Amino acid sequence: MIRVVLADDEDLIRGALAALLDLEDDIRVVEQVGDGEAAVEAVRRHRPDIAVFDLEMPRRDGVLAAEAVRDLDGVAVVIVTRHARPGVLRRALSAGVRGFVPKTTPAAQLASILRDVHAGRRYVDSEIAAAALTEGACPLTARELDVLRHALHGGTVAVIARETHLAPGTVRNYLSSAMTKLHAGTRYEAARLAWEEGWI
Repeated sequence: MIRVVLADDEDLIRGALAALLDLEDDIRVVEQVGDGEAAVEAVRRHRPDIAVFDLEMPRRDGVLAAEAVRDLDGVAVVIVTRHARPGVLRRALSAGVRGFVPKTTPAAQLASILRDVHAGRRYVDSEIAAAALTEGACPLTARELDVLRHALHGGTVAVIARETHLAPGTVRNYLSSAMTKLHAGTRYEAARLAWEEGWI
């Protein structure tokens, strides 16, 4: 029996996915949770064979949750996401993730992927893998990435300046430069684009 902890902040999707996986004779969902912190706690509590994490969750995203449990022997992490971008894939693989699956994947195929991962194999969606090989380099500087990282959760310029030890005017300049390079209308949009690319 493959024991699974399932984490997704979208209740309907999480419940439907759990119900479909529980229909499989050899897979059992031992706990469902709705955010990244609860996901890490559930994995440490149950020590499942596989942790299936949504990429985008409150309190800790799927990749950060994977990093938090990578030291637990025998627990493989599979990321499911609708933000399947090459940069995110690189973050996930660096975090030790064993599977990277778009949410458009049929449930029966996901069950097959979980069996493969449980058997020691790795799964990466072929289209994402192909895109990762042809993706361009990040156009942003380290400082621009740093301020966008702090802007991702809606921080004001004053807050970002305090957290990065920069003057507010300097933060505005870095944010403006990043927005221009990414053709983004707001700093949040720029931060979001950088996150989706896996740069922050």
